Amino acid sequence: MQRWRSVYHSAFAKYSARMALAYELLIGLRYTRAKRRNHFISFISLISMAGIGLGVAALIVVLSVMNGFQKELRTRILGVASHIQITGISGELPDWQSIAAQAAQHPEVRATAPFVQSQGMFSVDGEVKGALIRGILPDREDTVADFRKTIKSGSLDDLRPGEFGVVLGADLARSLHVYLGDKVTLIAPQGTVTPAGVVPRVRAFRVVGIFEVGMYEYDAGLALIHLADAQKLYQMGDMVSGVRLKVDDLFKAPRIARELAPMINADAYLHDWTKSHANFFRAVQIEKTMMFIILSLIVAVAAFNLVSTLVMAVTDKQADIAILRTLGARPRSIMAIFVVQGALVGMIGLGLGVIGGVALALNVDVVVPAIERLLGTQFLSKEVYYISDLPSDLQWGDVWGVTGIAFALSLLATLYPSWRASRVNPAEALRYE
Repeated sequence: MQRWRSVYHSAFAKYSARMALAYELLIGLRYTRAKRRNHFISFISLISMAGIGLGVAALIVVLSVMNGFQKELRTRILGVASHIQITGISGELPDWQSIAAQAAQHPEVRATAPFVQSQGMFSVDGEVKGALIRGILPDREDTVADFRKTIKSGSLDDLRPGEFGVVLGADLARSLHVYLGDKVTLIAPQGTVTPAGVVPRVRAFRVVGIFEVGMYEYDAGLALIHLADAQKLYQMGDMVSGVRLKVDDLFKAPRIARELAPMINADAYLHDWTKSHANFFRAVQIEKTMMFIILSLIVAVAAFNLVSTLVMAVTDKQADIAILRTLGARPRSIMAIFVVQGALVGMIGLGLGVIGGVALALNVDVVVPAIERLLGTQFLSKEVYYISDLPSDLQWGDVWGVTGIAFALSLLATLYPSWRASRVNPAEALRYE
């Protein structure tokens, strides 16, 4: 009998707790929906909701744009550069075929390609521009880079040994005022010693292609010629400047480079893309972190507004709180009512912010050009910024992270006002009612 009595009491206690939660939830929802005598409280509540939504939307959009910059920067750089590069200590690498074969033995190395790289100067009708000259084998270069996708006119296949063809970056060709089929004069800084002194090596090249990577650094300062023509121009014989490697996973390039070091039987440097362009990616990551911290303050300010809203709501509802207390409501139940009210305001703002932020992040490529056309200006000039378009890469991990932080701040903002509500003295509250 005693056993059945304890079971009954346990079941009744659970039922009572469930009913208590139900009425706390219902009253909290009713307080949120009800029209208040003090309209200023409703106004502050709307401001808090809008602030949370604005902060969440701004965080999602900014993080997506920073992710887009990081992805675009990586894609464009690796379309021209390589995952791993093996270069000679003296700037020259003999017997590159055997070095390429040694590197290819690593199971994660997908392709290899030799290159000759040096400085040069183009001259056309008195117009002179400096550039980085890279000698390549077109068929092998396709396996380690994406130049073919960036060709706007002409073809990479027109780079043939002995024909002295050149593929120029779009901005470099524009500054030289040359087009497909035009002649340009390439001056190599390494001179030839003659009885009359040191004479720079000069060679006429024909423009057989124009590429556009989308990064001003390369479009305005890089030119491609055939490997054999580069070796002849810079008097390198059969040697090259180095060998470029492409690996299966670009994020594993640092580890693969370390593993390749003992496998390469040559005096050479090995460096991966994270070291070659570390400053770019480090700067983007730092900016992303700082923007996240700064914009999180918007959500924090909105949470402070939520505190003031609930404090005024508690003052406005003191009589109701006193009546509930006299009817048997416990302090924690009163506290739960206002937690529900504040959390609901925060969740509505949070929901609106997530919807707005995701929608804007997915349509940045449409919204930003429309604003630029409206204002008659360009936010990111090609001459100043590496990337002239505003990219966006929405990552749901960032969305859930922002949502969690905003919800936690909203929930924390309800604790103090709810605690104050639970401490209201019924006798004092009803004295003048």
